This record gives sequence, structure tokens and C-alpha cells, in this order.
Amino acid sequence: MIVVENISVSAGEFVLSNISLKVSAGKYGVLMGKTGSGKTTILESILGLRDVTSGHIRLAGEEVTDLNPAVRGIGYVPQDGALFAHMSVRDHLAFALYVRHVDRKTIDERVHELSEMLHITSLLDRTPRGLSGGEKQRVALGRALSFQPRVLCLDEPLSALDTETRERMCELLSDVRKLTGVTTLHVTHNFDEADRLADCVFQLINGKIETSTTP
Repeated sequence: MIVVENISVSAGEFVLSNISLKVSAGKYGVLMGKTGSGKTTILESILGLRDVTSGHIRLAGEEVTDLNPAVRGIGYVPQDGALFAHMSVRDHLAFALYVRHVDRKTIDERVHELSEMLHITSLLDRTPRGLSGGEKQRVALGRALSFQPRVLCLDEPLSALDTETRERMCELLSDVRKLTGVTTLHVTHNFDEADRLADCVFQLINGKIETSTTP
């Protein structure tokens, strides 16, 4: 579950006040709004990358408002994927487990599981150079899911993809949610993505959140 309760947050002179939203456990929430409306600012607050001046953030029932980003248990896919040029796909999928000192056998099993789920087994020994946009986003998604986070946050992950690739990625994201049950918040300005993926939609309009739930 993701609960944002009456938070206030600023980015330079830009300020959002009394922002609230809730994504129930296992559901897929989509946060929409115009460019510059503050969608990413809200996401950064949930991630712990931007301090809030008031209000509360709870993840899976735990108060995380003042916690370090590293201990919030969030898998994060940024807009550009943020892949490391020198690391193989295999190492990207294993990275979060390495830093958590998980044993090698478990890491290998998890990398195999993720690569099968995301259809990137043939890419494991390649580096990001030369991968397509869709392939890079699959790798970034696998890295975010590797440690089995309680929450997944995606910041416009499909914005740079062509229509056909975006369609395939929407199918993949839907499958991943069904397979993992991870509670998800997806930032986008694309209504097709919201229609395809969302259980609940949050529209950020003039600094206020309007909520709707899909049938």
C-alpha cells in the first residue's frame, strides 16, 4: 500500500501543499498531469529523494516520511532507465542483491527468474550499449524488481518509446503486476497508458489531486 497524507513539498520556488493519494496493496496507480505540474516532485517525495515539510508517507503500513531512501523498500524505474554503461544486463539484475549481501546461489536464481519473466535471457551478457529503448526499460524494470520491493515507482518509463514498443511494454507491466503483486505508482502524461494499466488514476490539476477508479 502507498499512502500519501497531506504532504507539502517544494522544488525551488515551486510548492505543492496538502497532497494526498492512496494506492491499495497490490493495485496499480497512475499519476497524471501536465508537464511541470509536480508529478515527479510527488514521486521523489515518496522515494525519499525530496524532503516533505509536513504530512506523512506510509508504505505497506510503515511510516517512512523521515527514512533514508535506501531503506524504504522501493523499486524505482527512472525515465531514462539510468543503466550503467560498463555493467552487463546480468550484473544490473544482480546489483541490488549484491549490495544486500545475498548469497550467490540465490542471486543466480533470481537473475534467471527475472530474465525469464522479462524476456531478456538472450541479453544477459550484453551491456546497455546497442540495446533498444524497450530492452533498456526491461533491464531497468528487472533491476528495480530484483530485491522483491514492497512498492514499485515508475517515472514516465515509456515516454521515449515508439507506439509499438510502448504497447508491448504495457503488456509486460500488466503481466509483471499479476505475477508479482507489487503495489505500483506510475507517473505519465499518456492517457493510453492509464487506460491500459491503472486500477486508480490520480490527476494533478492546479496543485490538487483528483482521483478516479477504473471499472
